[in-house]
Amino acid sequence: MLAIAGGKGGSGKTTTTLGLARAFDGHVLAVDADRDMPNLGSMAGLDPRAGQTDEPHTHPNDATVSVRSPPAGVDDDGFEHWLRGVADDARRAVVDCPAGAGPDAAIPLRVADAVVVVTQLCAPALRDAAKTAAMARALGTHVTGCVVSRARVAPASVGELVDAPVLGTVPDEASPVLAQPTVRSAYRRISDNLGRY
Repeated sequence: MLAIAGGKGGSGKTTTTLGLARAFDGHVLAVDADRDMPNLGSMAGLDPRAGQTDEPHTHPNDATVSVRSPPAGVDDDGFEHWLRGVADDARRAVVDCPAGAGPDAAIPLRVADAVVVVTQLCAPALRDAAKTAAMARALGTHVTGCVVSRARVAPASVGELVDAPVLGTVPDEASPVLAQPTVRSAYRRISDNLGRY
């Protein structure tokens, strides 16, 4: 299970989750672990009612990607149990983590095999990315790298700050972002850099 995390909302975690899920080979499970502000399903083009069940829903534009959300109203222990069950699924799973440093953000990081930190090139986002990477390491989760969103190049100092390699950048493009060829190519390169994670 690969967690996609970052300290700030709006950093590109959800877009990166779907972009990588579509770029990986084979059937991939994209998981929305944000219980307060779930938006993975809507970004994937699913009916909003699809997120109200625990059943996986096939991405409307890519049959190799299924989207899954936790059951409504589950407490922290139940959420962690549910995520561990998802991790046991035979498919590769990419998890869209909530922002911040509270239990909602810590649980998916603790369950994941590895984490990719997503950030933009602004001081608050970079500070939060470093904090997210430190939190993942404190929970025993390997930080496999970082992705810089809304940028064409990333200075080497980003990798030094996060203490992990920059896996790639994703350019700032018009919506729908994931339909843009430059964005799809960026996520394919990032997935190649990740390998099996």
